[in-house]
Amino acid sequence: MSSESLALEVQGLGKCFHIYDAPGDRLKQFVMPRLSRLMGREPKPYHREFWALRGLDLQVARGETIGIIGRNGSGKSTFLQMVCGTLAPSCGAVTTHGRIAALLELGAGFNPEFSGRDNVAMNAALLGLSDAQIAERFDSIAAFADIGEFIDQPVKTYSSGMYVRLAFAVIAHVDADILVVDEALAVGDAVFTQKCMRFLRSFMERGTLLFVSHDTAAIKSLCDRVVWIDKGQVMQIGPTKEVCDRYMQACYEAEQGSGPAAAAPAAPVFDAGLPWHDQRRDFFRAEPLRNDIEVFRFNPEAPSFGLGGARITGAWLMDTQQRPLHWVVGGEPVVLRIQAQCHQPLASPIVGFVVKDRTGQAVFGDNSYLSYLGQPVACAGGQVLQAEFSFDMPRMPVGNYAIDVALADGSQHDHVQQHWIQDALHFKSESTNMATGLLGIPMRSIVLQAGQAKQETSSP
Repeated sequence: MSSESLALEVQGLGKCFHIYDAPGDRLKQFVMPRLSRLMGREPKPYHREFWALRGLDLQVARGETIGIIGRNGSGKSTFLQMVCGTLAPSCGAVTTHGRIAALLELGAGFNPEFSGRDNVAMNAALLGLSDAQIAERFDSIAAFADIGEFIDQPVKTYSSGMYVRLAFAVIAHVDADILVVDEALAVGDAVFTQKCMRFLRSFMERGTLLFVSHDTAAIKSLCDRVVWIDKGQVMQIGPTKEVCDRYMQACYEAEQGSGPAAAAPAAPVFDAGLPWHDQRRDFFRAEPLRNDIEVFRFNPEAPSFGLGGARITGAWLMDTQQRPLHWVVGGEPVVLRIQAQCHQPLASPIVGFVVKDRTGQAVFGDNSYLSYLGQPVACAGGQVLQAEFSFDMPRMPVGNYAIDVALADGSQHDHVQQHWIQDALHFKSESTNMATGLLGIPMRSIVLQAGQAKQETSSP
């Protein structure tokens, strides 16, 4: 890739911090090694080295969106600070091409004693705007932030959400070539977050974005590639869906350990010999403008993870007569059946699914927890567990989709993942009658009438 087409080049980047056990060790480290060298002795270190990041190589093309994921303390923010120039690397180099605007940790770059108006002027000037440009754009910045009269109050009186509103409003108006956003949107309210996401999608059409978030759905929705960092080491750089799926698996395994779930699955215990019902014939004479969805069979070799106390042995999309389908029409009532073999007792099993689009973004899903809240269906070792989800198939945009199926034990917020199969079922939306959006509503009816306007009357 030529340097003209690159927005960012990172070579062997690393950052090492010195950790001191006592305040006096800093002074000793400053003085004693010099004295030791003067006396011809080997200097003694008074600190420990902590590598927050080491050995990162990355090339980012102009117009590319890169997601950075990893647990807290993995080195994500350290990397972004070195990209922005607020932190000097211990080794390696960062080369950027174009103006950078960054939204790093909360309140970074703000003087808490200054008013919001003064901080806008200061931050915009630091990002390269002239006084005339700041004056010209101030009203737009204030309207984007939408904090009202607080714009003239000291920012030390601001809530965390107001901090983010003002900071994001500034970076949205400085004509940046590279935009860096570090988990800042997590504290914003829903309305402002949607406004920011609209801006980010607009910016992605012309600029380069580095985006850090713990929200893998947002990462999958926005990013072309993902960098996964763990404990200062680069674990993987690659396609968004692949890296996010591997990261999610690693997070579960780190919490509860890995199990035998990745082994070849046992043969399904459910009677899979049911006749497959061909919906194509039923709907062949229907109108051409409809949502045809082709369904593929359960893939027992799909990637999976979990402790293995139970294993999912099959998943089927069926009609209301319990006949497995391989062709569905959007809006049609269907049943998703998920079956598992319990190898050990499960006190409170939860079965769930999530439908993802081609980028891995979650489109819809559900699980059994709330339906059996307070009355869990326990499963003994050796028993078969079966869940059925009955719903009207949403109308889907044209494209490829996959269904993850999972089985856990516990509660909605505190559970142990026993078996999660990624991309267990695939389906393809061949045609659509959707007007807009990610999903179409299976509408009961739409009424459109024309006639004389009715005279409104009021009671005396």
